[in-house]
Amino acid sequence: MTDGPVLAFFTEDSGRFLPLPLARSLWAADSLTGPAVCGIAARAAETGYGETGFRPVRFTVDLFKMARALPTRTVGRVLRDGGRIRVIEVDVVQDKPSGASTEEVVVARSTTVFLRESANPPGKRWRNPADDIVAADTPTPQQQDAASNEFNGEGPWDPALAPWFYSGGTWSNDMGTNQTDGQKAVWSRSAQVVEGEPPSPFQRTVMASEATSLMGNWGTEGIAFINCDLTVALSRLPGDGRIHVRAESHTEHDGISTSSTGLYDADGRFGTGLVTAVNNVAAQIDFAKVDMTGHYAES
Repeated sequence: MTDGPVLAFFTEDSGRFLPLPLARSLWAADSLTGPAVCGIAARAAETGYGETGFRPVRFTVDLFKMARALPTRTVGRVLRDGGRIRVIEVDVVQDKPSGASTEEVVVARSTTVFLRESANPPGKRWRNPADDIVAADTPTPQQQDAASNEFNGEGPWDPALAPWFYSGGTWSNDMGTNQTDGQKAVWSRSAQVVEGEPPSPFQRTVMASEATSLMGNWGTEGIAFINCDLTVALSRLPGDGRIHVRAESHTEHDGISTSSTGLYDADGRFGTGLVTAVNNVAAQIDFAKVDMTGHYAES
């Protein structure tokens, strides 16, 4: 098994980002997956405006138009640059689709909050003891090996990217088996945002956290809620290795849902994910029928 991502969502060409096959979404043939869009926005905020001593602690992105398989760029701006807080806004902009009346289209807008690091104030505060139990919940070595060998796409691929899903039974990446009404969880490892650039801990967290929608909205018939946003709140950044995203809450009424997750690494909990979503049953994805073979391959 390889240790780390070798596949990417985009390749860079003269300041624009060209989507690669891994960026394709299951929602529509020419659409981009959520982690790709969220990842490119997080990368722009961090690489363009990050500074030693300031930690990215909140990332919120509004996904108000479906991103397509088109040349993409990012446009960032500083909203606030203070002694303890820095706020950065990033637009994800794409070339116009064929027949559109405008030259470019803004498909998503993110806000990233950086806070200055210091020491914790004195005193003790409550923390959920169940977080330690969740953080220790990992597949057995046998389950890990089985999951890594289940994807056999054409072309070069990275079995280290194969996710480990859980829905109340055993860990595996058989999405059909995990298509239940049980509480969902996944240990995942993110691909590169841009080809040739290892993703930073912040970028890995944002991309992994986009699974908050899947963990909350995936049920017995597949997934028919599509998320319109993502918020990630962090007290620290994760260590190397996989990130564990586990469903914590889900509500749905009148075709609208909310879902939240806990974010963990091998050292414990470090953050929270939150999404809202809208009914998209016309494009419902039934993982018991979708062939995921090759989804983690460059084909």
